[in-house]
Amino acid sequence: MSLLTVGTLAFDDIKTPFGHAEKVIGGACTYISWSASYFTDNINLVSIVGADFPDEELKTLESRGVDLSGLEIKQDGKTFFWAGEYHDNMNKRDTLVTDLNVLDDFDPVLPEHFKKSDYVMLGNLTPSIQAQVLDQFVDRPKLIALDTMNFWMDIAMEELKAVIARIDLLIINDEEARQLSGEYSLVKAAEMIHELGPKSLIIKKGEHGALLFHKGEMFFAPALPLSEVYDPTGAGDTFAGGLMGYLAKTDDTSFENLKRAIIYGSTMASFCVEAFSLDKLKVLNQDMIRERAESFKKIASFTL
Repeated sequence: MSLLTVGTLAFDDIKTPFGHAEKVIGGACTYISWSASYFTDNINLVSIVGADFPDEELKTLESRGVDLSGLEIKQDGKTFFWAGEYHDNMNKRDTLVTDLNVLDDFDPVLPEHFKKSDYVMLGNLTPSIQAQVLDQFVDRPKLIALDTMNFWMDIAMEELKAVIARIDLLIINDEEARQLSGEYSLVKAAEMIHELGPKSLIIKKGEHGALLFHKGEMFFAPALPLSEVYDPTGAGDTFAGGLMGYLAKTDDTSFENLKRAIIYGSTMASFCVEAFSLDKLKVLNQDMIRERAESFKKIASFTL
């Protein structure tokens, strides 16, 4: 099955207690596509970059099965740039620079064959742009997932709720779930968010795992304890890519398969944080992924 991903290709400048990575490749679409490519080779990407984005990176994406027909390259513009510095505990970060550049004029237009994508992952963007993408579908995809953040809740809550009403799966963190719902209890928050429209909800809790809520059922996926975390940037998008790539591969949106998908998403995210940028994601193979997924199974398995 095909997977459409919409979001950013970007340059990042990242400082962590483990080092400084200057002007490395980042962006939601980048992480989502790389992660998903280990499960499906039928990925449709919609984004925008400037002429400064490396051509070799685009060719590598294409070699992973990513269709770049929906990528706009503005020859007179610069690619979106973000710089940030993580605190010692790696749980919080300070944004130092955000240069929208060509993203400020992003007007996504889906190629005709993209409009038949089976699965859709809307990366963190302006809610109006996410809605604009959905407006271009004639037939509803099998599953539409969306990521968002506190910023859009602060300045565009009604627009955000309108697009959330049109999706199947919302992927947010615990702080965002509390802000969106007005409830501190994540169980109550999930109930409120389900009333907004999505039948499935994933609440990410960083190093403490993730919760899945689906039609009255609940599942907790642990995070894998790691000896060292070098760079958390892109972990959430890598999680989403692994999850959606697995769903597109298996073409099964049942609760049982969503549970497996969330484990594979967590597996991919655990690799992402072990190195800066895409460094770890670019050297994986199926045996490494299978072995890491088995590690998740072992730490969560028990008998009564």
